[in-house]
Amino acid sequence: MSLLSIAGLSKSYGGVAALRDATFDVEAGEVHALVGENGAGKSTLIKILAGAVRADAGGIAFNGAPVSISSARDAHRLGLRFLHQELNVVSRLSVAENLFLGRAYPTRFFGLVDWGALHDRAQTVLEGFGVANIIPETILGRLPTSDQIIVKIASTFVEDGSGLGRLFVMDEPTAALSSKEAERLFGVITELKRRDCAIVYVSHRIDEVLRISDRITVLRDGVSQAPIPTAGATRASLIERMTGRAAPEANVAAATSSRPAVSLAVRSAAGLGLSDLAFEVREGEILGVAGVGDAGGDRLLKCLFGEARTGEISIAGHSARIRNPAEAWRRGLAYVPGERRSEGLFLSHDIAFNVTLPHLGRLARLGAILDRRAERATTLALGRRVRLRSSGPRQKVWRLSGGNQQKAMFARAVAGTPRILLLDEPTRGVDVAAKFEIHTLLKEIASAGASIVISSSDHEELLGLCGRILVINEGRISCAAPASGLTPSGLLALCYGARANGPRPLG
Repeated sequence: MSLLSIAGLSKSYGGVAALRDATFDVEAGEVHALVGENGAGKSTLIKILAGAVRADAGGIAFNGAPVSISSARDAHRLGLRFLHQELNVVSRLSVAENLFLGRAYPTRFFGLVDWGALHDRAQTVLEGFGVANIIPETILGRLPTSDQIIVKIASTFVEDGSGLGRLFVMDEPTAALSSKEAERLFGVITELKRRDCAIVYVSHRIDEVLRISDRITVLRDGVSQAPIPTAGATRASLIERMTGRAAPEANVAAATSSRPAVSLAVRSAAGLGLSDLAFEVREGEILGVAGVGDAGGDRLLKCLFGEARTGEISIAGHSARIRNPAEAWRRGLAYVPGERRSEGLFLSHDIAFNVTLPHLGRLARLGAILDRRAERATTLALGRRVRLRSSGPRQKVWRLSGGNQQKAMFARAVAGTPRILLLDEPTRGVDVAAKFEIHTLLKEIASAGASIVISSSDHEELLGLCGRILVINEGRISCAAPASGLTPSGLLALCYGARANGPRPLG
Protein backbone atom coordinates (compact mmCIF):
# COMPACT_ATOMS: atom_id res chain seq x y z
CA MET A 1 0.00 0.00 0.00
CA SER A 2 1.27 3.48 -0.88
CA LEU A 3 2.04 5.83 1.99
CA LEU A 4 0.99 8.87 -0.09
CA SER A 5 -1.30 8.85 -3.12
CA ILE A 6 -2.03 11.94 -5.18
CA ALA A 7 -4.84 11.75 -7.74
CA GLY A 8 -5.82 14.45 -10.24
CA LEU A 9 -4.60 17.48 -8.29
CA SER A 10 -5.22 20.74 -10.17
CA LYS A 11 -4.71 24.38 -9.29
CA SER A 12 -5.07 27.61 -11.28
CA TYR A 13 -4.20 31.23 -10.49
CA GLY A 14 -6.15 33.89 -12.33
CA GLY A 15 -7.08 31.47 -15.08
CA VAL A 16 -3.50 30.22 -15.53
CA ALA A 17 -3.08 26.53 -14.69
CA ALA A 18 -0.17 25.89 -12.31
CA LEU A 19 -1.02 22.21 -11.81
CA ARG A 20 -3.17 19.99 -14.00
CA ASP A 21 -4.30 16.49 -13.05
CA ALA A 22 -1.10 15.61 -11.15
CA THR A 23 -1.17 11.91 -10.21
CA PHE A 24 1.45 9.70 -8.57
CA ASP A 25 2.12 7.71 -5.40
CA VAL A 26 4.97 7.40 -2.92
CA GLU A 27 5.86 4.15 -1.16
CA ALA A 28 7.16 3.79 2.40
CA GLY A 29 10.93 3.37 2.45
CA GLU A 30 11.27 5.10 -0.92
CA VAL A 31 13.02 8.22 -2.16
CA HIS A 32 10.67 9.54 -4.83
CA ALA A 33 12.23 12.37 -6.85
CA LEU A 34 10.05 15.12 -8.31
CA VAL A 35 11.68 17.02 -11.17
CA GLY A 36 10.66 19.55 -13.79
CA GLU A 37 11.44 22.97 -15.17
CA ASN A 38 10.76 26.08 -13.10
CA GLY A 39 7.05 26.79 -13.35
CA ALA A 40 6.22 23.12 -13.99
CA GLY A 41 4.08 22.94 -10.84
CA LYS A 42 6.44 21.46 -8.24
CA SER A 43 6.11 24.35 -5.77
CA THR A 44 2.34 24.42 -6.14
CA LEU A 45 2.14 20.71 -5.41
CA ILE A 46 4.31 21.10 -2.31
CA LYS A 47 2.15 23.99 -1.07
CA ILE A 48 -0.96 21.83 -1.44
CA LEU A 49 0.65 19.02 0.56
CA ALA A 50 1.74 21.53 3.22
CA GLY A 51 -1.78 22.94 3.58
CA ALA A 52 -0.71 26.40 2.38
CA VAL A 53 -2.81 26.20 -0.80
CA ARG A 54 -6.11 24.44 -1.54
CA ALA A 55 -6.36 22.40 -4.72
CA ASP A 56 -9.17 23.22 -7.15
CA ALA A 57 -9.70 19.53 -7.89
CA GLY A 58 -8.30 16.11 -7.05
CA GLY A 59 -7.63 14.21 -3.87
CA ILE A 60 -4.91 13.02 -1.48
CA ALA A 61 -4.78 9.73 0.40
CA PHE A 62 -2.38 8.97 3.23
CA ASN A 63 -1.75 5.38 4.25
CA GLY A 64 -4.72 4.30 2.15
CA ALA A 65 -7.26 6.72 3.67
CA PRO A 66 -8.51 9.94 2.01
CA VAL A 67 -7.34 13.05 3.87
CA SER A 68 -8.02 16.77 3.78
CA ILE A 69 -4.99 19.02 4.34
CA SER A 70 -6.24 22.54 4.93
CA SER A 71 -3.48 23.83 7.22
CA ALA A 72 0.11 23.25 8.25
CA ARG A 73 -1.22 21.68 11.44
CA ASP A 74 -3.14 19.08 9.42
CA ALA A 75 -0.02 18.19 7.45
CA HIS A 76 2.09 17.94 10.59
CA ARG A 77 -0.48 15.77 12.36
CA LEU A 78 -0.40 13.31 9.46
CA GLY A 79 3.37 13.00 9.75
CA LEU A 80 4.42 15.22 6.83
CA ARG A 81 7.61 17.24 7.37
CA PHE A 82 8.84 19.93 4.98
CA LEU A 83 12.20 21.39 4.14
CA HIS A 84 11.33 24.24 1.78
CA GLN A 85 13.60 25.67 -0.91
CA GLU A 86 13.83 29.12 0.65
CA LEU A 87 15.50 29.45 4.03
CA ASN A 88 12.67 30.28 6.47
CA VAL A 89 14.41 30.82 9.79
CA VAL A 90 14.37 33.47 12.52
CA SER A 91 17.88 34.85 12.27
CA ARG A 92 17.72 36.81 15.54
CA LEU A 93 16.96 33.71 17.60
CA SER A 94 19.50 31.12 18.70
CA VAL A 95 20.18 27.80 17.02
CA ALA A 96 18.32 25.99 19.83
CA GLU A 97 15.28 28.26 19.55
CA ASN A 98 15.10 27.70 15.80
CA LEU A 99 15.41 23.94 16.20
CA PHE A 100 12.38 23.85 18.50
CA LEU A 101 10.41 26.68 16.91
CA GLY A 102 6.69 25.93 17.08
CA ARG A 103 7.20 23.29 19.77
CA ALA A 104 6.90 23.55 23.53
CA TYR A 105 10.14 24.68 25.19
CA PRO A 106 11.13 22.92 28.44
CA THR A 107 10.13 24.98 31.50
CA ARG A 108 10.89 25.17 35.20
CA PHE A 109 9.49 27.28 38.04
CA PHE A 110 6.62 29.63 37.20
CA GLY A 111 6.64 28.52 33.56
CA LEU A 112 10.01 30.10 32.82
CA VAL A 113 11.98 28.59 29.95
CA ASP A 114 14.64 26.15 31.11
CA TRP A 115 17.37 27.37 28.78
CA GLY A 116 19.89 24.80 29.96
CA ALA A 117 17.52 21.94 29.15
CA LEU A 118 16.66 23.52 25.78
CA HIS A 119 20.33 23.81 24.85
CA ASP A 120 20.97 20.20 25.97
CA ARG A 121 18.09 18.96 23.81
CA ALA A 122 19.35 20.98 20.86
CA GLN A 123 22.83 19.53 21.31
CA THR A 124 21.35 16.02 21.27
CA VAL A 125 19.48 16.77 18.02
CA LEU A 126 22.60 18.20 16.35
CA GLU A 127 24.79 15.30 17.46
CA GLY A 128 22.20 12.84 16.17
CA PHE A 129 22.43 14.62 12.84
CA GLY A 130 26.23 14.38 12.85
CA VAL A 131 26.83 18.09 13.51
CA ALA A 132 29.65 18.95 15.88
CA ASN A 133 30.60 22.50 14.86
CA ILE A 134 27.33 24.33 15.62
CA ILE A 135 26.79 25.60 19.18
CA PRO A 136 23.10 25.70 20.30
CA GLU A 137 23.48 29.09 22.01
CA THR A 138 24.77 30.83 18.86
CA ILE A 139 22.51 33.41 17.22
CA LEU A 140 21.50 31.75 13.96
CA GLY A 141 22.00 34.85 11.80
CA ARG A 142 25.69 34.91 12.72
CA LEU A 143 26.25 31.52 11.08
CA PRO A 144 27.08 31.07 7.39
CA THR A 145 24.14 30.22 5.14
CA SER A 146 25.24 26.58 4.83
CA ASP A 147 25.11 26.10 8.63
CA GLN A 148 21.72 27.83 8.81
CA ILE A 149 20.41 25.34 6.27
CA ILE A 150 21.85 22.44 8.28
CA VAL A 151 19.97 23.73 11.35
CA LYS A 152 16.76 24.02 9.30
CA ILE A 153 17.19 20.45 8.06
CA ALA A 154 17.86 19.18 11.59
CA SER A 155 14.70 20.89 12.87
CA THR A 156 12.54 18.68 10.63
CA PHE A 157 13.81 15.63 12.52
CA VAL A 158 12.88 16.92 15.99
CA GLU A 159 10.39 14.63 17.69
CA ASP A 160 7.35 16.28 19.25
CA GLY A 161 3.98 15.28 20.65
CA SER A 162 2.74 14.07 17.28
CA GLY A 163 5.72 11.76 16.85
CA LEU A 164 8.40 11.66 14.21
CA GLY A 165 7.57 12.39 10.60
CA ARG A 166 6.65 9.60 8.23
CA LEU A 167 7.01 11.46 4.94
CA PHE A 168 9.66 14.13 4.35
CA VAL A 169 9.32 16.62 1.49
CA MET A 170 12.69 18.16 0.65
CA ASP A 171 12.73 21.06 -1.82
CA GLU A 172 16.26 21.78 -3.12
CA PRO A 173 17.86 20.77 0.21
CA THR A 174 21.48 20.84 -1.06
CA ALA A 175 21.29 24.06 -3.09
CA ALA A 176 23.62 25.92 -0.70
CA LEU A 177 25.44 22.98 0.90
CA SER A 178 29.03 21.92 0.39
CA SER A 179 29.65 18.41 -0.90
CA LYS A 180 30.55 17.27 2.63
CA GLU A 181 27.34 18.72 4.08
CA ALA A 182 25.33 17.14 1.25
CA GLU A 183 26.86 13.76 2.08
CA ARG A 184 25.69 14.21 5.66
CA LEU A 185 22.15 14.80 4.42
CA PHE A 186 22.31 11.74 2.16
CA GLY A 187 23.31 9.69 5.20
CA VAL A 188 20.22 10.94 7.05
CA ILE A 189 18.04 10.07 4.05
CA THR A 190 19.45 6.54 4.07
CA GLU A 191 18.59 6.23 7.77
CA LEU A 192 15.04 7.49 7.13
CA LYS A 193 14.59 4.84 4.44
CA ARG A 194 15.77 2.20 6.91
CA ARG A 195 13.04 3.40 9.29
CA ASP A 196 10.48 2.90 6.49
CA CYS A 197 9.88 6.63 6.06
CA ALA A 198 9.26 8.09 2.61
CA ILE A 199 11.04 11.05 1.03
CA VAL A 200 9.77 13.27 -1.77
CA TYR A 201 12.99 14.78 -3.10
CA VAL A 202 12.73 17.89 -5.31
CA SER A 203 15.96 18.98 -6.96
CA HIS A 204 17.35 20.49 -10.15
CA ARG A 205 20.61 18.64 -9.53
CA ILE A 206 19.96 15.68 -11.77
CA ASP A 207 23.14 13.84 -10.76
CA GLU A 208 21.86 13.89 -7.16
CA VAL A 209 18.45 12.63 -8.24
CA LEU A 210 19.98 9.75 -10.20
CA ARG A 211 22.16 8.86 -7.24
CA ILE A 212 19.75 8.79 -4.29
CA SER A 213 16.22 8.25 -5.64
CA ASP A 214 14.32 5.02 -6.29
CA ARG A 215 11.70 6.43 -8.66
CA ILE A 216 11.25 9.71 -10.51
CA THR A 217 8.13 11.66 -11.45
CA VAL A 218 8.50 14.40 -14.05
CA LEU A 219 6.18 17.42 -14.04
CA ARG A 220 5.86 19.32 -17.32
CA ASP A 221 3.57 22.33 -17.69
CA GLY A 222 1.75 21.28 -14.53
CA VAL A 223 1.06 17.73 -15.76
CA SER A 224 2.69 14.70 -14.16
CA GLN A 225 4.17 11.95 -16.30
CA ALA A 226 4.10 8.34 -15.18
CA PRO A 227 6.80 7.60 -12.54
CA ILE A 228 9.85 5.77 -13.87
CA PRO A 229 12.46 3.67 -12.03
CA THR A 230 15.66 5.61 -11.46
CA ALA A 231 17.70 2.59 -12.56
CA GLY A 232 16.56 3.09 -16.17
CA ALA A 233 16.94 6.88 -16.30
CA THR A 234 19.77 9.03 -17.61
CA ARG A 235 20.51 12.73 -17.38
CA ALA A 236 19.69 13.24 -21.06
CA SER A 237 16.44 11.27 -20.90
CA LEU A 238 15.21 13.22 -17.86
CA ILE A 239 15.95 16.58 -19.45
CA GLU A 240 14.09 15.52 -22.57
CA ARG A 241 11.08 14.40 -20.49
CA MET A 242 11.13 17.73 -18.61
CA THR A 243 11.44 20.00 -21.63
CA GLY A 244 10.06 17.98 -24.54
CA ARG A 245 13.27 18.49 -26.47
CA ALA A 246 16.78 17.08 -26.59
CA ALA A 247 19.00 18.09 -23.68
CA PRO A 248 20.93 21.33 -24.23
CA GLU A 249 24.54 21.62 -23.20
CA ALA A 250 24.39 23.15 -19.70
CA ASN A 251 27.64 25.04 -20.07
CA VAL A 252 28.48 27.45 -22.84
CA ALA A 253 31.93 28.27 -24.07
CA ALA A 254 33.78 30.77 -21.97
CA ALA A 255 33.56 34.27 -23.35
CA THR A 256 36.85 35.86 -24.24
CA SER A 257 37.67 39.50 -24.01
CA SER A 258 37.48 41.18 -27.39
CA ARG A 259 38.32 44.53 -25.81
CA PRO A 260 41.37 44.23 -23.57
CA ALA A 261 40.80 47.47 -21.69
CA VAL A 262 40.52 47.11 -17.90
CA SER A 263 36.98 47.91 -16.80
CA LEU A 264 37.43 47.27 -13.05
CA ALA A 265 40.62 47.46 -11.00
CA VAL A 266 40.72 46.73 -7.27
CA ARG A 267 43.73 47.49 -5.10
CA SER A 268 44.21 46.71 -1.38
CA ALA A 269 40.47 46.70 -0.71
CA ALA A 270 39.09 45.31 2.54
CA GLY A 271 35.76 44.89 4.29
CA LEU A 272 33.24 42.36 5.63
CA GLY A 273 36.01 40.13 6.96
CA LEU A 274 38.02 40.17 3.71
CA SER A 275 41.37 41.90 3.24
CA ASP A 276 44.07 42.57 0.64
CA LEU A 277 41.63 42.30 -2.28
CA ALA A 278 43.53 43.04 -5.50
CA PHE A 279 42.52 42.05 -9.03
CA GLU A 280 41.44 43.37 -12.42
CA VAL A 281 38.55 42.55 -14.75
CA ARG A 282 38.69 43.35 -18.44
CA GLU A 283 35.91 44.34 -20.80
CA GLY A 284 34.07 41.30 -22.11
CA GLU A 285 35.56 39.02 -19.45
CA ILE A 286 33.65 36.63 -17.20
CA LEU A 287 35.65 36.28 -13.98
CA GLY A 288 34.78 33.56 -11.47
CA VAL A 289 35.11 33.60 -7.67
CA ALA A 290 35.42 30.27 -5.87
CA GLY A 291 35.90 29.06 -2.31
CA VAL A 292 34.65 26.45 0.13
CA GLY A 293 31.98 27.00 2.77
CA ASP A 294 31.70 30.64 3.79
CA ALA A 295 34.93 31.63 2.05
CA GLY A 296 33.55 35.04 1.15
CA GLY A 297 32.68 35.19 -2.55
CA ASP A 298 29.35 36.81 -1.69
CA ARG A 299 31.10 39.31 0.58
CA LEU A 300 33.61 40.19 -2.13
CA LEU A 301 30.74 41.19 -4.43
CA LYS A 302 29.15 43.24 -1.65
CA CYS A 303 32.46 45.03 -1.10
CA LEU A 304 32.48 46.02 -4.77
CA PHE A 305 28.87 47.16 -4.46
CA GLY A 306 29.52 49.70 -1.75
CA GLU A 307 30.68 47.92 1.38
CA ALA A 308 34.47 48.06 1.00
CA ARG A 309 35.96 49.88 3.98
CA THR A 310 39.43 50.60 2.58
CA GLY A 311 41.30 50.34 -0.68
CA GLU A 312 41.03 51.71 -4.20
CA ILE A 313 38.48 50.79 -6.85
CA SER A 314 38.78 52.11 -10.40
CA ILE A 315 36.16 51.87 -13.14
CA ALA A 316 37.37 52.34 -16.72
CA GLY A 317 40.55 53.92 -15.41
CA HIS A 318 38.83 56.42 -13.12
CA SER A 319 38.97 56.19 -9.34
CA ALA A 320 35.52 55.41 -7.92
CA ARG A 321 34.82 55.62 -4.21
CA ILE A 322 31.56 53.65 -4.01
CA ARG A 323 29.90 54.31 -0.65
CA ASN A 324 26.53 52.60 -1.14
CA PRO A 325 24.47 50.53 -3.62
CA ALA A 326 22.74 53.59 -5.09
CA GLU A 327 26.11 55.03 -6.09
CA ALA A 328 27.16 51.64 -7.48
CA TRP A 329 24.11 51.57 -9.77
CA ARG A 330 24.93 55.10 -10.96
CA ARG A 331 28.52 54.08 -11.70
CA GLY A 332 27.36 51.27 -13.98
CA LEU A 333 27.59 48.35 -11.55
CA ALA A 334 24.65 45.95 -11.24
CA TYR A 335 24.25 43.26 -8.57
CA VAL A 336 22.24 40.04 -8.35
CA PRO A 337 22.34 38.70 -4.76
CA GLY A 338 22.43 35.02 -3.87
CA GLU A 339 19.38 35.09 -1.56
CA ARG A 340 16.61 36.31 -3.85
CA ARG A 341 13.81 36.27 -1.26
CA SER A 342 15.61 37.93 1.64
CA GLU A 343 18.02 40.21 -0.27
CA GLY A 344 16.87 40.59 -3.85
CA LEU A 345 13.11 40.94 -4.22
CA PHE A 346 10.03 42.65 -2.81
CA LEU A 347 7.82 39.58 -2.96
CA SER A 348 4.53 41.35 -2.26
CA HIS A 349 5.09 43.83 -5.11
CA ASP A 350 4.68 43.22 -8.81
CA ILE A 351 7.30 42.42 -11.42
CA ALA A 352 7.40 45.98 -12.79
CA PHE A 353 8.17 47.45 -9.37
CA ASN A 354 11.01 44.96 -8.75
CA VAL A 355 12.55 45.32 -12.21
CA THR A 356 12.53 49.12 -12.46
CA LEU A 357 13.21 50.14 -8.84
CA PRO A 358 16.88 51.23 -9.25
CA HIS A 359 16.09 52.93 -12.57
CA LEU A 360 13.10 55.11 -11.67
CA GLY A 361 14.97 58.32 -12.48
CA ARG A 362 14.97 57.40 -16.17
CA LEU A 363 11.26 56.55 -16.12
CA ALA A 364 10.04 59.71 -14.41
CA ARG A 365 8.39 62.68 -16.08
CA LEU A 366 9.51 66.09 -14.86
CA GLY A 367 11.88 64.23 -12.56
CA ALA A 368 9.12 63.25 -10.14
CA ILE A 369 6.12 61.48 -11.74
CA LEU A 370 6.55 57.85 -12.77
CA ASP A 371 5.61 57.22 -16.39
CA ARG A 372 3.55 54.03 -16.06
CA ARG A 373 3.56 53.38 -19.79
CA ALA A 374 7.34 53.59 -19.91
CA GLU A 375 7.55 51.36 -16.83
CA ARG A 376 5.34 48.72 -18.47
CA ALA A 377 7.16 48.89 -21.82
CA THR A 378 10.54 48.62 -20.10
CA THR A 379 9.44 45.65 -18.01
CA LEU A 380 8.01 43.81 -21.02
CA ALA A 381 11.16 44.41 -23.08
CA LEU A 382 13.46 43.26 -20.29
CA GLY A 383 11.24 40.26 -19.57
CA ARG A 384 11.59 39.15 -23.19
CA ARG A 385 15.34 39.62 -23.04
CA VAL A 386 15.79 37.35 -19.99
CA ARG A 387 12.99 34.97 -21.11
CA LEU A 388 10.86 35.69 -18.05
CA ARG A 389 7.63 33.69 -18.03
CA SER A 390 4.74 35.48 -16.31
CA SER A 391 1.19 36.68 -16.81
CA GLY A 392 2.42 40.25 -17.21
CA PRO A 393 4.25 43.13 -15.49
CA ARG A 394 1.59 43.41 -12.76
CA GLN A 395 1.92 39.82 -11.58
CA LYS A 396 3.08 39.61 -7.96
CA VAL A 397 6.61 38.28 -7.68
CA TRP A 398 5.72 35.76 -4.97
CA ARG A 399 3.54 33.98 -7.53
CA LEU A 400 6.50 33.35 -9.85
CA SER A 401 8.49 30.13 -9.81
CA GLY A 402 11.97 30.29 -8.30
CA GLY A 403 13.63 30.37 -11.70
CA ASN A 404 11.43 33.23 -12.91
CA GLN A 405 12.08 35.14 -9.70
CA GLN A 406 15.76 34.77 -10.54
CA LYS A 407 15.11 36.09 -14.05
CA ALA A 408 13.27 39.09 -12.60
CA MET A 409 16.46 40.01 -10.73
CA PHE A 410 18.44 39.59 -13.96
CA ALA A 411 15.98 41.87 -15.77
CA ARG A 412 16.58 44.57 -13.14
CA ALA A 413 20.36 44.10 -13.41
CA VAL A 414 20.53 44.45 -17.21
CA ALA A 415 18.02 47.32 -17.36
CA GLY A 416 20.68 50.00 -17.23
CA THR A 417 23.07 48.27 -19.66
CA PRO A 418 25.63 47.82 -16.86
CA ARG A 419 29.35 48.19 -17.37
CA ILE A 420 30.04 45.56 -14.67
CA LEU A 421 27.65 42.79 -13.59
CA LEU A 422 28.15 41.19 -10.16
CA LEU A 423 26.42 37.82 -9.70
CA ASP A 424 26.15 35.74 -6.53
CA GLU A 425 25.01 32.13 -7.17
CA PRO A 426 23.22 33.16 -10.39
CA THR A 427 21.67 29.75 -11.12
CA ARG A 428 20.99 28.44 -7.61
CA GLY A 429 17.66 26.63 -7.52
CA VAL A 430 16.86 26.91 -11.23
CA ASP A 431 16.20 24.04 -13.61
CA VAL A 432 18.52 22.84 -16.35
CA ALA A 433 16.76 24.70 -19.17
CA ALA A 434 16.64 27.98 -17.19
CA LYS A 435 20.31 27.53 -16.30
CA PHE A 436 21.18 27.18 -19.97
CA GLU A 437 19.17 30.33 -20.76
CA ILE A 438 20.96 32.29 -18.03
CA HIS A 439 24.36 31.10 -19.24
CA THR A 440 23.46 32.09 -22.79
CA LEU A 441 22.35 35.54 -21.59
CA LEU A 442 25.63 36.03 -19.73
CA LYS A 443 27.60 35.12 -22.83
CA GLU A 444 25.62 37.68 -24.82
CA ILE A 445 26.20 40.38 -22.20
CA ALA A 446 29.94 39.68 -22.11
CA SER A 447 30.14 39.61 -25.90
CA ALA A 448 28.66 43.13 -25.92
CA GLY A 449 31.63 44.30 -23.83
CA ALA A 450 30.36 44.21 -20.26
CA SER A 451 32.45 42.63 -17.51
CA ILE A 452 30.93 39.92 -15.31
CA VAL A 453 32.09 38.70 -11.90
CA ILE A 454 30.43 35.46 -10.73
CA SER A 455 30.65 33.93 -7.26
CA SER A 456 29.34 30.35 -7.36
CA SER A 457 29.57 27.13 -5.36
CA ASP A 458 28.98 25.25 -8.64
CA HIS A 459 32.54 24.67 -9.80
CA GLU A 460 31.47 23.15 -13.10
CA GLU A 461 29.52 26.33 -13.83
CA LEU A 462 32.58 28.47 -13.15
CA LEU A 463 34.82 26.28 -15.29
CA GLY A 464 32.33 26.33 -18.16
CA LEU A 465 31.71 30.09 -18.13
CA CYS A 466 34.83 31.83 -16.93
CA GLY A 467 38.20 32.65 -18.42
CA ARG A 468 39.83 33.07 -14.99
CA ILE A 469 38.82 32.15 -11.46
CA LEU A 470 39.78 33.96 -8.26
CA VAL A 471 40.11 31.62 -5.28
CA ILE A 472 39.34 32.96 -1.81
CA ASN A 473 40.97 31.28 1.18
CA GLU A 474 41.03 32.55 4.78
CA GLY A 475 39.62 35.94 3.84
CA ARG A 476 42.09 36.66 1.03
CA ILE A 477 42.47 35.95 -2.67
CA SER A 478 44.92 33.08 -2.66
CA CYS A 479 45.30 32.81 -6.45
CA ALA A 480 43.83 33.74 -9.81
CA ALA A 481 43.95 30.66 -12.02
CA PRO A 482 43.10 30.29 -15.72
CA ALA A 483 40.01 28.11 -16.09
CA SER A 484 41.38 26.44 -19.21
CA GLY A 485 42.68 22.98 -18.35
CA LEU A 486 41.43 23.18 -14.75
CA THR A 487 39.18 20.34 -13.53
CA PRO A 488 36.53 20.50 -10.76
CA SER A 489 38.81 18.46 -8.48
CA GLY A 490 41.73 20.75 -9.32
CA LEU A 491 39.65 23.83 -8.51
CA LEU A 492 38.53 22.25 -5.24
CA ALA A 493 42.15 21.60 -4.34
CA LEU A 494 42.93 25.29 -4.93
CA CYS A 495 40.02 26.23 -2.67
CA TYR A 496 41.55 24.08 0.07
CA GLY A 497 44.88 25.85 -0.24
CA ALA A 498 46.84 24.12 -3.00
CA ARG A 499 49.01 26.39 -5.12
CA ALA A 500 48.17 27.17 -8.73
CA ASN A 501 50.91 26.49 -11.25
CA GLY A 502 52.62 29.52 -12.68
CA PRO A 503 52.38 33.18 -11.73
CA ARG A 504 49.25 34.70 -10.24
CA PRO A 505 47.77 37.03 -12.85
CA LEU A 506 45.83 40.06 -11.70
CA GLY A 507 44.23 41.01 -14.98
